[in-house]
Amino acid sequence: MNLHQFIDQGGVIILILIAMLGFGLIIMLWKFLILLSFMMKKKDRCKDCIEVLPQNSDISMVELVVHEKMHSLERGLESVKIIATISPLLGLLGTVIGIYTAFVSISVHGLGDPSFFADGISMAMITTIAGLIVAIPHYVGYNYLVAMMDKLELSFTQEIYTYVKLQDA
Repeated sequence: MNLHQFIDQGGVIILILIAMLGFGLIIMLWKFLILLSFMMKKKDRCKDCIEVLPQNSDISMVELVVHEKMHSLERGLESVKIIATISPLLGLLGTVIGIYTAFVSISVHGLGDPSFFADGISMAMITTIAGLIVAIPHYVGYNYLVAMMDKLELSFTQEIYTYVKLQDA
């Protein structure tokens, strides 16, 4: 079976899943490149945060400033999380539609020609597979990017707080 047949048998649900796959992969690549850029310019970003801090700032003030900076980096990740969550549900919807189609064809044509029944079951399996193919990389990518941001936030906070403590000394 080639890709064109795969898409034809999956119907509109496959097209939606393909669009979600492309959209999500673009967001994940964009976020990854932004995070790499942020890490490469971490010293400059720290200086920007330090300039905003008032004199004699405590750790809570540092955390607040860092949290605001990191919040802007999180933009777009919710879309990846949503794609990871709803793509298996769309696959399941395709499964239900395919099985329904199979039973309708049985009621109309009987069991004399199994190809009518097989088309619905084929759609059911293809949409299930496609939903999982979309969900798995988005789930992994989302968790990887969130872990990357958590590490970055921790090191960023530590670096700024160390600088603030050195200024106070």
